[in-house]
Amino acid sequence: MRRYLMIFIVSVCMAAAYAGSGTDCGYVVMSDDMKADSAIAERIMEAAAALPDGESVPLFIARRLIGVPYVGHTLDRDSVERLVVNLRELDCMTLVDNVVAMTRCVEEGRRTFADFVLMLAKVRYRNGDVAYENRLHYYQWWVMDNERMGLVKEINAPNPPFSAVQTLKINYMSENSGSYDMLRGNSERVVAIKRLEDATNGTKVCYIPKAGVVNTDLLRSTIHDGDIIAIVTGKYNLDTAHLGFAVWHKDGLHLLNASSIHKKVVEEPMTLYRYLHRANNRIGIRIARVL
Repeated sequence: MRRYLMIFIVSVCMAAAYAGSGTDCGYVVMSDDMKADSAIAERIMEAAAALPDGESVPLFIARRLIGVPYVGHTLDRDSVERLVVNLRELDCMTLVDNVVAMTRCVEEGRRTFADFVLMLAKVRYRNGDVAYENRLHYYQWWVMDNERMGLVKEINAPNPPFSAVQTLKINYMSENSGSYDMLRGNSERVVAIKRLEDATNGTKVCYIPKAGVVNTDLLRSTIHDGDIIAIVTGKYNLDTAHLGFAVWHKDGLHLLNASSIHKKVVEEPMTLYRYLHRANNRIGIRIARVL
């Protein structure tokens, strides 16, 4: 197991106080290369702040992370939940977390590393409260909490293209707790996660079926460059299976994502339509827009 540097970021607490958020920021921030993560975040945010009006900030930031190695489970390397900062290894969820956090910092005119760390906690955890049970493990939890905080907006109209409805049943984590290092043998956490899962079950959400992910004026006006794409899955007990960002090319919509296939962050060379049709359980997409 790699050795982590664990520190309290005092300036994060100062940033929270300045913002009047009332956030309890007495959590431990983990990074195995804080200097590198700080330099990456501040460099990207400074460059994004100089974009001309009309340019997509989230897409610009996501493109700056192309080539970063795909590494899964970077948030689960310790028995105690910590706020992990790692811009050098990404999976699909941490890519989205980090891009949204940096985008919101740029939009709010706050571009220090301390600002980014504080925003990352808000994006990743329910109410910004760093605890495993509060981590927004399912996309539905993530988009609901981030929309409630005014950080993103879910796009679910018009119909078409949002012509399909998914009735959520998300008990994957509680029913497969042995597959999660931080749930295995921890009955209290499993009970807490199941309570949250059950409270979500039965929720109906609109999505675009994969047959509708085509290169039309309607879809181009509905989905913008830099929008978050969540791939809706037909797998039992899950809501979505993968995340990324929308990128329009001449031939249609593409996905910028942290890819376990390519082993890095890439802008997929194939259209999203083709990507979705490569697996039967990829049944469509949900869309959210960073505000």
